[in-house]
Amino acid sequence: MVVEMLGDVRNYLDITWQDDETDRKLTGIIKRGMAYINQAAGAEQDYTAEGMPRTLLFDYCRYARNNASEMFEGNFRAELIALRMGVQADDYAREQGYI
Repeated sequence: MVVEMLGDVRNYLDITWQDDETDRKLTGIIKRGMAYINQAAGAEQDYTAEGMPRTLLFDYCRYARNNASEMFEGNFRAELIALRMGVQADDYAREQGYI
């Protein structure tokens, strides 16, 4: 999935040049971002569909690429909490047989 995301992240970050080192760095950032968001959400997320997980991942990559990943959680706290609450609501609905 990371390789598939690389082109989309490059586009989001306006990286138009080809460079193997940049791609290697972005691949690591994407992997770390996915792990971070999955942990914050409490479940593995789908980053291929347009939605909050994908948006958060792209913004995580933007912050990490600019050496500001420590500011991401504070600036996106509301979105991370909303994502977590959505996962918990879905889990509860499944347990109760609603979905």
